[in-house]
Amino acid sequence: MASIPWAESYLGQLRALAGDRTLLFVGARGIVFDDQGRVLLIRRRDNGIWAVPAGAMELGESIADCAVREVYEETGLRAAEVTPFAFYTGPAYTFTNMYGDTYQLFVTAFRVDRWAGQLTRVTDETIDAGFFHPDEMPATLSRSVYESLADLAAFERTGQMVLK
Repeated sequence: MASIPWAESYLGQLRALAGDRTLLFVGARGIVFDDQGRVLLIRRRDNGIWAVPAGAMELGESIADCAVREVYEETGLRAAEVTPFAFYTGPAYTFTNMYGDTYQLFVTAFRVDRWAGQLTRVTDETIDAGFFHPDEMPATLSRSVYESLADLAAFERTGQMVLK
């Protein structure tokens, strides 16, 4: 499963047509733990920030399939079972990326319940990857990591999906 080049992706094609207007970004992120309770982080190739595997949904796939694909593309791990636990939406989740493109997120976060494979630390989209204890995270960390971990804990405590 190779990464889709940006220009060929649904969002890349839509951006080319829409110009600089704000677009909805429909995507997924996957929270993966190892058997020691460490969370999987990837270091993004585009900005060097550590984050959880995540990305935009493509036409013809489900949001769960998006999470599975993104985990695989960015880590080489094959997610066998995923559980949604949070939705991130609304104006508070509007951002402008390093290329000057503005997006309002509609992202579904998934807990990866079962996975297999060997971790690939460098991919087309990453410059490193590894498992980290929640109290020993890298300094250059996406703010979404702690939010997602807190929301996952809330979901596991209450059984209720988190909607933001």
